Amino acid sequence: MTLGQKIAWDDTILPFQLDRADIRGRVVRLDGVLDGILKQHDYPPQVEALIAEMALLTALIGQTIKLRWKLSLQVQTRGAVRMIATDYYGPSEPGEPARMRAYASFDAERLSHARPFDQLGEGYFAVMLDQGQGTTPYQGITPIAGEALRHCAEAYFAQSEQLPTRFALSFGKWTEAGGVEHWRAGGVMLQHMPKASPFANDGGSGDGGLLQAEDILDGDDAENWNRANVLLDTVEDLELIGPSVAPTDLLVRLFHEEGPRVFDMQAVRFGCTCSEERVRSSLSIYSARDIATMTTQEGLVTADCQFCGAHYRLDPATVGFEAKDDEAGGGD
Repeated sequence: MTLGQKIAWDDTILPFQLDRADIRGRVVRLDGVLDGILKQHDYPPQVEALIAEMALLTALIGQTIKLRWKLSLQVQTRGAVRMIATDYYGPSEPGEPARMRAYASFDAERLSHARPFDQLGEGYFAVMLDQGQGTTPYQGITPIAGEALRHCAEAYFAQSEQLPTRFALSFGKWTEAGGVEHWRAGGVMLQHMPKASPFANDGGSGDGGLLQAEDILDGDDAENWNRANVLLDTVEDLELIGPSVAPTDLLVRLFHEEGPRVFDMQAVRFGCTCSEERVRSSLSIYSARDIATMTTQEGLVTADCQFCGAHYRLDPATVGFEAKDDEAGGGD
């Protein structure tokens, strides 16, 4: 594979279908996107790993949404890592890249040397879909379960959508010739095509009664699903993250007997939607008295974007519902 081909597959999502198994899926590679997300904060290694896993899940799930829609994944817990939030913005127009952003909040004093997932504790995994102005956002929640964030996502699809789903993910820091270090991540998502699920009404066999694939599928569907999962179990980390194995070659290696068929690749970039206008909008519900309590000693109202690090400095007289008409201020 040439350098140009390697770069072409970075920060992309490739949808595919296994025609003989009635299974759809995606292959994702994240490179610059993950670097863009993680460089915004000096995260400890345990937190970086959790964000990398959430970013992969977000890209794999988000590719299915329509133009201009927004998909958000969120983890809220009582553990050392209190929250992880990711957003995936569908392309504005056909052919344009999707955009992603993510951040986490954590209590550094509570972090341990245990594996990243153990930093979470009790909590929930949420999937939210915003279809735009004039619509009601959708939200689905499942408890934190299993031994990785991917298990939470799998439980969500089985429980809320009754769709057997499987993720294989790999991520880490990659050192190129010359000592340049950056993040690489990759993953595969398998999902059984939607069908009626007559076995899903009696509770599931997973933790806390959560549904699993065996509670939803039977007969040929179950056999096809199990066979595809056995094949996915053979994937190696270097095949997932690249850069030497193209996603199309990976699909042939894993599923050549299942009739893999690929669709248009979706590019994805790091991107944030914060703006001064949005900051002003969020402050528009406050009175001048409330705004005064937010004003710094320098006589400004300030706001920071946790996703991209943008810093906004606003004249307090120009924000809130009692603001003057002439606006001033800007973002740094």
